[in-house]
Amino acid sequence: MDRSRGTLVAVCVGLATVVSAVSSLMAALPDVARHTGAAQTQLSWIVDGYALTFAALLLPGGYLGDRLGRRRVLLAGLGLITLAAACGALVTDPAALIAVRVLMGVAAALIMPATLSTITATFPPAQRVRGVAIWAGLAGGSAVLGLFASGLLLEWFSWQSIFWFTAAMALIATALTMRLVPESRASEMGAFDAGGAILSVAGLGALVYSIIEAPIEGWGSTRTVTGLVAGVVLFAVFAAWELRTVAPLLDVRLFARRGFAAGMLTVSSLFFVFFGFIFVFMQYLQFVRGWSALIAACAAAPVALGLLPGARVAPHLAGKVGIRRLCVAGMALVALAIGGLATVSVHTHYWVIAVLLWVAGTGMGWAMTPATTSITDSLPAHEQGVASAMNDVAREVGGALGIAVLGSILSNGYRRALDLTGVPQPMAAAARESVAAATGFPEPIRLMARVAFVDGLGDGLSIAAALLAVCAVTVALVIGPRRRDRGPQRPVAIDARNHR
Repeated sequence: MDRSRGTLVAVCVGLATVVSAVSSLMAALPDVARHTGAAQTQLSWIVDGYALTFAALLLPGGYLGDRLGRRRVLLAGLGLITLAAACGALVTDPAALIAVRVLMGVAAALIMPATLSTITATFPPAQRVRGVAIWAGLAGGSAVLGLFASGLLLEWFSWQSIFWFTAAMALIATALTMRLVPESRASEMGAFDAGGAILSVAGLGALVYSIIEAPIEGWGSTRTVTGLVAGVVLFAVFAAWELRTVAPLLDVRLFARRGFAAGMLTVSSLFFVFFGFIFVFMQYLQFVRGWSALIAACAAAPVALGLLPGARVAPHLAGKVGIRRLCVAGMALVALAIGGLATVSVHTHYWVIAVLLWVAGTGMGWAMTPATTSITDSLPAHEQGVASAMNDVAREVGGALGIAVLGSILSNGYRRALDLTGVPQPMAAAARESVAAATGFPEPIRLMARVAFVDGLGDGLSIAAALLAVCAVTVALVIGPRRRDRGPQRPVAIDARNHR
C-alpha cells in the first residue's frame, strides 16, 4: 500500500471513531431514557457533554500534537477513548454516563486535530487537496455511520453495546496508526497559552450550560441571562487576552484573512445545523413516528448518499465555479432542505423527508471541502496543527452549540405546546419532563406529546434554516467576488512569534 494512502486510511479510521461517537448515542436516546430514567435535559447533556468537552479542548489538543508529535498524541487519545468507552458500557446512572462522555470528549480533542494535521503536514502538495476532500467527506459521513451502527446494534443488544463499538473502532485505529502513520511535529513552538485555554473553556461552558438548562430555568430567568452574558463577556476577554499574548492559543488576527474567516463561518454554521438536526430529528423518527433505532438510522442514509459524493466532486466544482459560489450554493441547499424539514408533521410521507435529507447532504458536501481547504491553506506548513485544530474547533463548537440550541428550543416548544389540562398531576409532570415517558402513556396523552414534539421541532429547524441563510449571505460578502475563479492559495509565511 502506498505510504500516503496507508496514512490516510489510518487517520480516517481514527476520525470516524470520534465523529461517530458524537452521533451514535442519538439513535439510542429513547432506550437510554427508558433504562436510566434520564430526563430530556439529561439526554442533552449525555450527547453534549462529549461535544462540549471535545470542542473546548481542541486547541490545546492541537498544541500538544504540534509540540509532542502528532502520532504520539493520536495514540494517546485513542488509548484514552478506548478506556472511557469500556467504562461507559458498564454504567447505568445518567450522571455517571455524562461523566464518561466528558472523558471521551477529552480523548477526542487529542485525536481529531492530529488526523487532519497529519494529512496537511505530511502529504505531498499534489495529494493534499484530495486527502482533505476525503477527510471532509468522512467527517460528515461518519456521523451517519454512527447512527447506522448504533441502530444495527440495538436490534440485538442493549444501548451499552454502542460503547463497545466505539472501543473496537479505537483499537483498530490504534493498530493502523502504529503501523502506517509517520511521526510529525512543528519545527517552532511557543509557550502554551494557559490563560487563553481557561477563558475559552469557561466561556463556551457558560454559554452551553445556560442554553441547555434554559427550558427548566426559563429563558428570562436571572440564572439563564447571567450565564449567557457571562459567556459573551468571557469570550470578549478571551479575544482581548489573545491580542496581547505573545504566543496565543488562537490568534484572532487570523480572522482578518477573508478565506480563513469565511471558512470558519461556513464550517461552524454547517455543523451547528447538522449535529443539532441529527439530535432532534432522530428523536422525531423514534418518539413521533414510532420507528425502531435501526429504521430511524437507515432513514437518515440519504444524508450520506448526498454528502460523500458531494464532497468528492467539490474540488472539481470549486475549480469550475470558485470557492465563493460553491460554498454559498452548498449552504443555500442545506438551508432550503432544513426549512422544508421544519414543516414535517406526524404523518409526512418518508419520500419527502428522504429527498430533503439528500439535498441537505449534497449541500454539505459541496460547502465543507472548499471551506476546510480554505482554513488549512491560510496558514504555513509549520502551523498546520493550528489550522487543523481551528477547523475542528469550528466543527465541534458549531456542533456543541447546535445540539444545545436546537435541543433547548425543541424542549421549550414541546413544554409550551403540551396541553395536559385534566391530566393527573404526577402523570402530567412526568410527561413534561420526558418525551419518552409521555409517549409511553395511553392516548390521548401520547398523541398530544407527539404533536407538541412536532411543534418544538418546527421551531428549532426554522431558526436553524434562517441562521444558515444569514451565514451564507455573510460568507458571500466576506469572500468577495474577486475570489470567484481562484482556488485556495497558501499565504506567505507569517511571523511565528505571533502564533503558536
